Amino acid sequence: MTDAAKPLGPRPRVGIGTKIFYGLGSVAFGIKDNGYRVFLLLFYNQVVGMDPRAVGLAITLALIIDCVIDPILGEVSDNWRSRWGRRHPFMYASALPIALSFLLLWNPPAGWSEQALFWYLVAVAVLGRSFITMYEVPSSSLAAELTEDYDQRASILGWRYFFAWWGGLTLTVIMFWVFMRPTPEIPNGQLNPAAYQMYGYVGAVLMFVSIIASAAGTHRFIPWLRRAPVQTTRTLMQTLGQMRDTLSNRPFVVITMVGLVAAIAQGVSFTLAFYFSTYFWELNSFWTGVLVLDSYISSAIALVAAPMLSKRSGKKKAGTILLAASVLTGFLPLMLRLLGWFPENADNYGEIPAIVPWLFLDGVIRGIFGITAAILITAMLADVVEHSEVKTGRRSEGLFFAFTSLVQKAVGGVGVMAASFLLVLINFPRNAKPGEVDAEIITNMALVYMPVLAILYGTALAIMQLYNISRETHTENLRIIAAKAEAAEAADVAP
Repeated sequence: MTDAAKPLGPRPRVGIGTKIFYGLGSVAFGIKDNGYRVFLLLFYNQVVGMDPRAVGLAITLALIIDCVIDPILGEVSDNWRSRWGRRHPFMYASALPIALSFLLLWNPPAGWSEQALFWYLVAVAVLGRSFITMYEVPSSSLAAELTEDYDQRASILGWRYFFAWWGGLTLTVIMFWVFMRPTPEIPNGQLNPAAYQMYGYVGAVLMFVSIIASAAGTHRFIPWLRRAPVQTTRTLMQTLGQMRDTLSNRPFVVITMVGLVAAIAQGVSFTLAFYFSTYFWELNSFWTGVLVLDSYISSAIALVAAPMLSKRSGKKKAGTILLAASVLTGFLPLMLRLLGWFPENADNYGEIPAIVPWLFLDGVIRGIFGITAAILITAMLADVVEHSEVKTGRRSEGLFFAFTSLVQKAVGGVGVMAASFLLVLINFPRNAKPGEVDAEIITNMALVYMPVLAILYGTALAIMQLYNISRETHTENLRIIAAKAEAAEAADVAP
């Protein structure tokens, strides 16, 4: 491996074009995330014909393996030396494998036994997740390298969240409203294999293009990015010791714990969202799909709001208030319904259910608060990089972002399990039909759901108050790092 070329001339400005190119790559993650969450289980269970338990086990195995790969790739990326720096070689190299693995996921071989299909799904899901990690870890780490500015990091990461939401959501909407259209041969479009095949082809192309465009759009910054130090040969124990020292950084531990608890809460929320839509609000799939569109608006507003609030209030304060506001906003329709102050499910505005406009508005507001908070909290993680460098002398963006991702993936299933326990606790019936579930059970679902989420998010907010990097602390860290660099450079040129 050769070292990256030294910079010639002034450093390029991180303008709107750079931010767009940087964020564009997250389209790939958004498409992958929506595909795995929304369609994968139904496709392999109802279309391919696999036992749902086998599908769930295959997805879980892929997730476990992915969790192991995350910190390894983060450490390798942090210490990679090449003429294209630490991050871009992995970003370029991941594009084609990501596209091919996504295409294979939705085009399984015909005529295979269920056991063979199980291992096919495990293999392709592992490859897909691994190659996405190969892109995501270096790409997310790049945010801390493109700029050291406290507020500009929130702006850069805002574009990342924006494209992840819009990219994944747009292809999902196209899937529901275009690819899954009923045909005379297959009246239920959700069971049409051709829809999933087309989804695979279109998704693969979009993922490949977005990753290459993002890598190419930030390529000119390579000479100005941090280079990995020349490493002496290290034993495995020495490497693990360095990783332990890096990961024991207090602000990083705080952000990781916040992410851990929030991931459990999100697991509960995502799992029960379909139950609330179907049984509490009694909406069909079309109107449920309409409500999903609120993310277009909220993510666009969050893109602008995050850097503004970072400048005005600081990331920690603004993130705390917005996360709390997002949770309370999400509870509002449920509380109003329980108090009898919300339209009934049977009420209509012409052809539109009366509850839909109000739920859509609530979703937009909740999304603005929640996505903006997520951007700010991720930007707080980026500021840990310099805080750690002052103490260890090492730049460890990749390890930080990779380990945080690992923790959130690992506990995501805990939220799903917790949601299933809640359903058992309220005796929610099997094979239930909307409108026929006992009203007391429906009420109890809301009465149990809200306190559980309030406790989880309340815990996350309490932990976040232990984070101790402010704008002033970050500025001081940059000053110390610059002074050390000047001293080292002076020592190198001294006779």
